[in-house]
Amino acid sequence: MGLVVITFIAVFCLIVSAGLLLFYRAAMMKRLGMVLATRSEGTAQALSLRAFAPSAHLEAIADPFQKVLPRSPEEVSVVQKRLIRAGYRKDSYVNIFYGAKVLVPIILTVLATVTGAYQLGPLFVYAMTLGLGFLVPDFWLGNRISARQTEIRIGLPEALDLMVICIEAGLSLDQAILRTSDELSLSQPEISDELGLVNLEQRAGKARADAWKHMAERTDVDSIRALVALLVQVDQFGTSVSKALRTHADTLRTQRRQYVEEQAAKTTVKLVFPLVFFIFPSIFVVALGPAILTIIDAFDKYFSS
Repeated sequence: MGLVVITFIAVFCLIVSAGLLLFYRAAMMKRLGMVLATRSEGTAQALSLRAFAPSAHLEAIADPFQKVLPRSPEEVSVVQKRLIRAGYRKDSYVNIFYGAKVLVPIILTVLATVTGAYQLGPLFVYAMTLGLGFLVPDFWLGNRISARQTEIRIGLPEALDLMVICIEAGLSLDQAILRTSDELSLSQPEISDELGLVNLEQRAGKARADAWKHMAERTDVDSIRALVALLVQVDQFGTSVSKALRTHADTLRTQRRQYVEEQAAKTTVKLVFPLVFFIFPSIFVVALGPAILTIIDAFDKYFSS
């Protein structure tokens, strides 16, 4: 029975890994193309904004299933906002997401049937596969949002430093944004993508403050919101942009160091649970095992005599 469960888990992990590789194949090919070929600024920026283009195979697979679930415009709007925060802006990703919420439960149910895991309890196993499969896309999307926000939060001080260098070199703020987006396309693709969108919105005719506010709404990162508020105040009062950005970058580094120190301080509390459930029982067995065996032998001799 244990072998059946292990087989089911292994096959499920293999299928999830294959799906992730297929999903990220387009992004990987785009990034490899950017590394191996020298492109102009406009082409590199366009490739950066299309780095998350969906695969045609995924669209074809998810299309028959995405119409099964009923969805309201409000729900679609919420899902689309979450996808945008994860970096997936194409409209087809909404269909892929809803198709996955139908396809994943079917795959898990088939796996449970093929591997024989349903023998543990058909009603319980099938209910778990359907419920877990329905929630897996939401969990995965939430994980991608958190990972992307973390990457943006970590790489923002370096982006601000590069913007300060560009501004002090004589470039305007808009030109510094474009230059920073181009330079960080490989090391910080998330920030490069967002800055590229800010530049495109400004080229389309939107005000600079509106473009930055849209970036804060897309990312939903506190440090980005603070940066947007800072830039709006600098634009209104006419103060030095480079000095404000440098001060904000130092503040972000201080916050990042404090966050790391906070996480390090929490490890002592988090270590209590593995100590209690895994390490202490082993120590008790090693330390008290021989004594317990000796006591048992002594009681056997005492009562047998």
